[in-house]
Amino acid sequence: MAHKHLRPGLHADFRECPALCRTACLSLGGGMAYVRADVTAPTPGLPMTRTFRLALGSLVVALAVLALKLVAWWLTGSLALLSDALESLVNVATAVAVIVALRIAAMPADAEHPYGHHKAEFFSAVIEGVLIVIAALFILREAWAAWTVPPEVVLTPAGLGINGAASLINAAWAFILIRFGRADRSPALVADGKHLMTDVVSSVAVLAGLIMVLLTGWAWLDPAMAVLVAVNILWSGWTVIRQSVSGLMDESVSEEELTRVREIISQAGEGANEAHDLRTRHAGRATFIDFHLVVPGEMTVHEAHAVCDRIEAALHDELPEAQITIHVEPEHKAKHSGIVVLG
Repeated sequence: MAHKHLRPGLHADFRECPALCRTACLSLGGGMAYVRADVTAPTPGLPMTRTFRLALGSLVVALAVLALKLVAWWLTGSLALLSDALESLVNVATAVAVIVALRIAAMPADAEHPYGHHKAEFFSAVIEGVLIVIAALFILREAWAAWTVPPEVVLTPAGLGINGAASLINAAWAFILIRFGRADRSPALVADGKHLMTDVVSSVAVLAGLIMVLLTGWAWLDPAMAVLVAVNILWSGWTVIRQSVSGLMDESVSEEELTRVREIISQAGEGANEAHDLRTRHAGRATFIDFHLVVPGEMTVHEAHAVCDRIEAALHDELPEAQITIHVEPEHKAKHSGIVVLG
């Protein structure tokens, strides 16, 4: 920790500074005090450990489901079931990408990446979206070939049953990924879960179509269902890419979360006058928050530091992964249009 230009008479006792990440610029009483604290906020171990276990579980589930769907295709020769299996092959590739991304995102901040490696998860999600789109295009190509030269399809209860069982496994795992991915603020896991849920919808549509083929004898329904699956996959891939790019572009936190941040600053900033120029962005589990805090001109550096510590502690209770930057200003810098501090 380094201190510069501390005006004589200001008290700056930072020996009890908690391990929080903050850069504060204090301009008090006509003098300037620059305070720098470059300590990374503590990272709870449980969410990262659970997230990585879920990613490994996704790989195991993807391999098992892929094997089941390939068996179903081998038993029936159905193009629609082959397209379903190919989407599961994409699931295997994306599960590997998620594991790699999570390992990178878990790396601590360093000199070259002072804000951490959280955005690695967004890159993983973008890659997943691109692979989804490629799989959809391949399915469309195969569907066209089957439409012009219909293959022989032998629909058996065993083949349909195996594919149905694989879909049930995917549905259960997708629910788990989305639930815990949101709880751990992991865009990679949420994207993986949504992709699996799209896979489930596609599989249900495929099974319904094949049952129609079995009942009616209309062989053209098989490639037609493959086309519908491909369109659904294309939409899923576009959604994943769009949401991930938003994260890479430093999108602000949700309106609900922003409102909660404003409330915490207002309630915990006793002693200050107001806070303004609040900005937020998110990157994976990390949330970055910075704002200006206006304090009375006669307040000492020590007192202003205590106010900042109190606000940071309150924000970390709500957002444990938050990294916070506070710029402290004297009262003549007030804009009277920001967050009014209560108390």
